[in-house]
Amino acid sequence: MSIRLAGTTHATRPGWASGSAATLSIFCNQSLGFVMEQRVNRAISNTDKEPMMNTTKMPATNNPNWGFFGSLRDQAEVAWPIAMTAISDATHQPVESVRAFLDSRHGRHFADDVLNSLHAGSNLHDAIHAATQRWMGWTIGRLTSKQHGIPKGLPYLTGFVIHCEIVEESLAD
Repeated sequence: MSIRLAGTTHATRPGWASGSAATLSIFCNQSLGFVMEQRVNRAISNTDKEPMMNTTKMPATNNPNWGFFGSLRDQAEVAWPIAMTAISDATHQPVESVRAFLDSRHGRHFADDVLNSLHAGSNLHDAIHAATQRWMGWTIGRLTSKQHGIPKGLPYLTGFVIHCEIVEESLAD
């Protein structure tokens, strides 16, 4: 039996039982540290007995009068954690970077997109997720790349979240 793991060479385990189910069961138990009964389904395994707690503290805005927070005014307190989570999940960037983006002028433009969806009849949660998907669908063009130093072709939201983090770090130095 031969199994190829990402980033490794072929590894052969003598004595493994034949058949894919037996191989998977033995591989999971010996190499990954869990038995088949602990699997949630064929693709995911959960060995935790207690639910996982998200320990990431949601950073507060540093710009309550402008940016995303200032644009949403009365709905800002409710919208802030939804937007932070949605953008962080979509861009795979830390919430501190997302906070820098939302506090910037680009965050105000993102809020304008959310407000447009709200005025069209969407609820707040759906409006934020729609804006997130729309901004992830756009890509950085040649001119924006030249003006801001963001690589051409990168999703617009990802590019500006990273850009705002870099700008904030450079101003802190």
